[in-house]
Amino acid sequence: MRQFAVEADGGSRGNPGPAGYGAVVVDAATGETLTEAAGFLGTATNNTAEYRGLIAGLHAARDLDPEARVEVRMDSKLVVEQMAGRWRIKHPGLQRLAAEAAEVLAPGQVTYTWIPRAENQHADRLANEAMDAGARGERWNPAASTADLPAAAPPPAAAPPDLSTPTTFLLLRHGETALTSEKRFSGSGGSDPALSAAGRHQAARTAGALAARGTVEAVVSSPLRRCRETAEAVAGRLGLPVTVDEGLRETAFGAWEGLTFGEVRDRWPDQLTAWLASPDVAPAGGGESFDGVAARVAEARERLRLAHAGRTVLLVSHVTPVKTLVRLALDAPWQALFRMELAAASLSEIAYYADGNASVRLLNDTGHLR
Repeated sequence: MRQFAVEADGGSRGNPGPAGYGAVVVDAATGETLTEAAGFLGTATNNTAEYRGLIAGLHAARDLDPEARVEVRMDSKLVVEQMAGRWRIKHPGLQRLAAEAAEVLAPGQVTYTWIPRAENQHADRLANEAMDAGARGERWNPAASTADLPAAAPPPAAAPPDLSTPTTFLLLRHGETALTSEKRFSGSGGSDPALSAAGRHQAARTAGALAARGTVEAVVSSPLRRCRETAEAVAGRLGLPVTVDEGLRETAFGAWEGLTFGEVRDRWPDQLTAWLASPDVAPAGGGESFDGVAARVAEARERLRLAHAGRTVLLVSHVTPVKTLVRLALDAPWQALFRMELAAASLSEIAYYADGNASVRLLNDTGHLR
């Protein structure tokens, strides 16, 4: 009976962000590379990409010999332990991917082994080739792949940080509405309220502070009315136009729109608990999950970074998109969303550098409102 080793990996430039996977099937006896697989996934998380690499590798092994014994080698402790049955899979999306992987070959044919990242470079290079191809709008081409070549020797010293002018996002949460003060869910699918008198005052105070600051070069707003009114107040003082970007809109809260947290807890206790426990669970009645919001916001981030490279841009948005941009910049888990305070008309700031690094410079500043 033939014996294969499947080495698989996946990655996401943003987590979630542009993602890809790679897998290689190796003859376990000779170490010969038998076949490679790679692909671009669009926007996805690291874990999703890793599972997609596993699935691609198992399919490639089955295509070579459906009776072969396969040892899967991955540097993802999560995937290895979950597929080996030692760790529980809580995330519904990963549950589906794990079930798909388990169906490719008979359970007795496959074993799972964790390996250090340094021993998984072939699959890692395949995943990066796929992401690079996706960034160019192309499909990964196996004929052009160099992932099987030995990795170049590391440089003698780490490259210095990129000190060039960053692209800076100044993040402004909109001013108060009548729903804000009552702490009601107010997302993309509700009544689209206007600013209250207090919210208009906050917008005017913010406009004055940013005019004095004098660094904002462009203003981009969520399409929702409360953001557009806030953005227009600031842009009017700065003499700038307002551009609208759909990616900056608030979460759609479905049937929970306009309700307080307590009202939702009373009517949909199980759905609320599930939503708070998992990023891929959406609010009842056609709402939007945290994963869905993160993917949309990450796409808007990349689009706006390219359009405004090296400039300071005011983004007028909502609680969840602003917190999501901060979370992604920190590479923090999704639960970090619940550990940030973000007041109405508060300012936060993130600098993005050309080498891919990001720096959170400010969070929830309300000094301009005093």
